[in-house]
Amino acid sequence: MADSSRTSGNYARATLLTATDAPAQKPAPSVRRFRPRLWPTLAAALLLPVFIAAGQWQWTKAGSKNALQQQLDARGAEPAMALPSTPVDAQSLRYRKITARGYYEPQYQILIDNRTHREQAGYHVITPLRLEGSEMRLLINRGWVPALAEHRQLPQLTTPIGPLEVVGTAVLPGTRFFTLGADSASAKTGWQSVWQNLDVAAYSKVVSFPIQPVVIELDAHSAAGGFVREWRRPDERVQTNLGYALQWWAFAATTVVLWLVVNFRRPS
Repeated sequence: MADSSRTSGNYARATLLTATDAPAQKPAPSVRRFRPRLWPTLAAALLLPVFIAAGQWQWTKAGSKNALQQQLDARGAEPAMALPSTPVDAQSLRYRKITARGYYEPQYQILIDNRTHREQAGYHVITPLRLEGSEMRLLINRGWVPALAEHRQLPQLTTPIGPLEVVGTAVLPGTRFFTLGADSASAKTGWQSVWQNLDVAAYSKVVSFPIQPVVIELDAHSAAGGFVREWRRPDERVQTNLGYALQWWAFAATTVVLWLVVNFRRPS
């Protein structure tokens, strides 16, 4: 009888140990499956082309700036050419060194507003040069002058009198502008009208003489009545454009990653 009790106790302990020592069964791991959701997919489809296109636009803009800078450097090393009194092809003269002889006509001078130099507001002074022996005029950008504390008052400017030689770089005037209102082109005392932009087409409509389709940025070393002449380089802020391009493309890559993460789901 005692042996039977001892045997039963041993069997119970062995059974308990066996049950305790047995490893617990782990649930089978669930596998994530790719199940695209409607709204995340629509959002990615809308955002991805926008981000890629914006990056490409900034990249192309940087490339265009570099190409223009290379053209300026190459043509700036060429000898200066005398500008004829007959109409010229503007594209063929872009960034060419130009020399011209004539007379300034300050009565037709205009000031281009909202031009800054070292974070100070001012104007660019545009004075027509009547080419010697001709009715043709050439617009000369004589440089930057500071605005007065009272913006309604215009700075007093001096202009050389008599024949002179102008040396500078031919640039193509812009054709698209953002203006807050109509530029004033009406004649005033001394023709000190203030324009928001140098619109050559509009200027040619309010004067009675022909003008060449290029504008000359007066050379920094020219003695032909210039002001501050630190002209902007075509490749200015090109690194900013490249940075923006990489930023937009990073947004595109992030959109793809987020779309994949959201759409890989565990089965319910």
